Amino acid sequence: MKLNKSFGVLLSGVLSISILAACSSDSGSSSSSTSTTPTNTEPAEGTKVIKIATQSPLSGGSAIIGEAIKLGAQMKLEEEKAKFEEMGYTLQLEPYDDQADPKKGVSNANLIGADEQIYGVIGHYNSGVAIPSSEVYEKYNIAMVSPANTAVEVTERGLKTVNRIVGRDDFQGPAGAEYAVNELGAKKIFVIQDKTAYGTGLADAFIAAAEEAGAEVVGYEGITIGEKDFNGVINQILNKKPDLVFFGGLYAEGGIIIKQARDKGIDVPFMGGDGMDSSGLVDIAGEAVKNTYITSVAGDSTATDSGKKFVEDYKAKFNKDPEGFSVYGYDSMGVFLTGLESAIKANNGELPGKDKVAEAVRAVKDYKGALTDVSFDEKGDNVNAKIFLYKFEEASYPPIQVGEVSQ
Repeated sequence: MKLNKSFGVLLSGVLSISILAACSSDSGSSSSSTSTTPTNTEPAEGTKVIKIATQSPLSGGSAIIGEAIKLGAQMKLEEEKAKFEEMGYTLQLEPYDDQADPKKGVSNANLIGADEQIYGVIGHYNSGVAIPSSEVYEKYNIAMVSPANTAVEVTERGLKTVNRIVGRDDFQGPAGAEYAVNELGAKKIFVIQDKTAYGTGLADAFIAAAEEAGAEVVGYEGITIGEKDFNGVINQILNKKPDLVFFGGLYAEGGIIIKQARDKGIDVPFMGGDGMDSSGLVDIAGEAVKNTYITSVAGDSTATDSGKKFVEDYKAKFNKDPEGFSVYGYDSMGVFLTGLESAIKANNGELPGKDKVAEAVRAVKDYKGALTDVSFDEKGDNVNAKIFLYKFEEASYPPIQVGEVSQ
């Protein structure tokens, strides 16, 4: 593992800790099951239809990121349609709203499995949704490529259809802790988590690494998703007088906590994980977001020429700026389509069974995406995944990158 110039210390051996964390929480409460955005067109004459589903929260508190993932995947699919039509196939996107709810995700997964034309899934955002849903994909031999799931369990179950292009939380938590202790000089840390698989898993990994690095955890409290008044936990922070506050959770609650804490005079740095990597954090916290640090599995889309082109094309197509995970939806779709193309060519131009497509996706090596380089190991983890560290110096998104950690 190597660190760039923003770090002076290698991550410790605590990276081997296994945690059941997720890229975001398991909550959500909308009733729609699929996106109403028209993304399909009539199939070209004489071609066979191949559908690729997306599963992400298109409603509820995580909808900003869920929609970004879907749009990124949609953009890449539409860019590749002409090539596949020359091969005799029409690609269609089938977006599903999992509402950040495991039950809804599983329900959608069964619908996806029952559709004989769906060969792959790009998703999910929430690992707590991805884990049970992927059991269904495995049953139907449908390849899943995740743009965001960070829970260790996602790829540790030995499922042949499950893959992800981002890093794991046993990598992310310690990266944040090392930066907090060695770069920010944190010695007394107050930790808050949102009682979800993601929040508790990330917080526990952070704590283990922070204590290993010599910091003292002076408080550990849980909050509930959907809460609006955090004065109770903020008063505890005031009493403990930490020099850094870590939050394991999502931007919706994180933004409120930061704003209410600043209003009470708490000016120490806040830190969180990739669940806070959203423009929604700035929308909620406003000016209070300054001096907030986040770790993220998502890199800066403008860091490469291909990434810059992606940003320009995304803005032109959707008339909005991309979120941190937009390009990961795009690159996840690219990885899946690479495997799909390989499987078709290996079968003399004919569409093989879904199991063969899943095998071809797992076999993807040296894929060069708009931002990510992807090579899957035997578990479906990307050996090239990185963790990025950012700081909000202004009340604007995206934040400034201050560090990068490679495996």
